[in-house]
Amino acid sequence: MENNDIIVGLDIGTTKICTIVGRKNEFGKIDILGYGKSESLGVTRGVVTNIVNTIASIRSSIEEASTKSDVDISAVYVGIAGQHIKSLQHRGMRTRNTLDDEISQKDIDAIVEDMYRLAMPPGEEIIHVIPQEFIVDNEQGIKNPIGMSGIRLEANCHIITGQVTAAKNIYKCVMRANLSTQGLFLEPLASSDAVLTEDEKEAGVVLVDIGGGTTDIAIFQDGVIRHTAVIPFGGNVITDDIKEGCTIIRSHAELLKIKFGSALASENLENEIVSIPGLRGREPKEISVRNLASIIQARMEEIIENVYYEIRNSGYEKKLIAGIVITGGGAQLRHTVQLVEYITGMDTRIGYPNEHLAKGSDELKSPMYATGVGLVIKGFQDLEKKMKEDNTVIQAGKGKERKEKLQQKSFFEKILDMLKEDDQDTELK
Repeated sequence: MENNDIIVGLDIGTTKICTIVGRKNEFGKIDILGYGKSESLGVTRGVVTNIVNTIASIRSSIEEASTKSDVDISAVYVGIAGQHIKSLQHRGMRTRNTLDDEISQKDIDAIVEDMYRLAMPPGEEIIHVIPQEFIVDNEQGIKNPIGMSGIRLEANCHIITGQVTAAKNIYKCVMRANLSTQGLFLEPLASSDAVLTEDEKEAGVVLVDIGGGTTDIAIFQDGVIRHTAVIPFGGNVITDDIKEGCTIIRSHAELLKIKFGSALASENLENEIVSIPGLRGREPKEISVRNLASIIQARMEEIIENVYYEIRNSGYEKKLIAGIVITGGGAQLRHTVQLVEYITGMDTRIGYPNEHLAKGSDELKSPMYATGVGLVIKGFQDLEKKMKEDNTVIQAGKGKERKEKLQQKSFFEKILDMLKEDDQDTELK
């Protein structure tokens, strides 16, 4: 099968590693050609902690997706998350030479490239620079300045940073699984593309992606991302709480959470009992569903309180008309929407990645696949952007401009250079 118009998203999560192979149809929807899922054995709270196990899990997921889709997978778009992800606001400025020329994409790109040169604390690198709004000759609140006249162009930018070592380990795992990385995207940004509508982003909305190891937050308002944060709690902590509270093994705790779990204890009957098989001939263990829900509710309240703190901290609490959208595996827990609405007082819904998928992709229409689907969407956006840039360069015939662009290396190009240097050092030794 031709691979030119096919995008592969690789979601390296704490509980699962998921590979999704997609292609756009004539209606602009994504046809899922195949997907693969394997247990994530080397990732803790979004960060790779065991290289060998992670490579094995990636290979297993890739092989399954390749077999189902009949596509030879060699390049992927990868997501990055984890507690090390931070964000900050910064204003960039560019003084133009003349009023005669209109402001172009080249001017905006120059400001963004300058942002990548900001001095970061040791061990941190800039992953994304997202312009929020522009100021042209002190005229504020401009969303798109292209075509305007002006000398002084300023941009308020949202800058997302991450630890170099965390990204390096992700790339190392992908490379050793015999894959090349086409791009690296922040996972909550990928999830937002999969489950949020443009109207919600315009009105003001909070995306809460409850994963296995972390809970990712992205706040949008006026169609622009305003705040990102990562909370180091997720579904795995709830499973651990059930294991300790009910004194059962972890696999039974996970099954209890999925099949009988609820985020509101008051919604469960007191006399409803679940029986867990005993170990090696021991007596079965009986657990009250209400007690189970009480354990889950206590931890969910802590996660939601942390989310609400980030919402208040962002300064946009009163401007979020569309409320909260919950996605990720943790969104499948019963009564989560009611608990979030009770604690925050904001309208809440569960985000499904249905809108962008073509018919026949029912297996992936679950919140747990939102990041994987989002990475495929991000991949198509990146592909279109590269094609536009290449066409502009060909039409203009500006070899020098192309050369300058190549000199400003992206975050993942820097990481790849580091890995090549590491490999050379190993060979020399």
